[in-house]
Amino acid sequence: MGTLGYSRRAAREVVRNYNPWVHSLITPGTVIRASEIGEIWRLSFSDSMILAAVEQCQAASLLSGHMNHGEVIAGVRIVNPFL
Repeated sequence: MGTLGYSRRAAREVVRNYNPWVHSLITPGTVIRASEIGEIWRLSFSDSMILAAVEQCQAASLLSGHMNHGEVIAGVRIVNPFL
């Protein structure tokens, strides 16, 4: 069991279920951009990767329950759907 309570098999199935929604490939450029975003905005690498992928897809906003609602990072507006 992983830290979220999923077996590896179940985790793979979750990824397969979300596969149709993936519109962006992670490239070396995405990783480099994530590093830049993390350095500029002082974010964790995982948050920076998410933002780099959102930016790469040219999305205007990102739904996040733990980033700062209303903040604009790398041209992406953070929206907390729980507020």
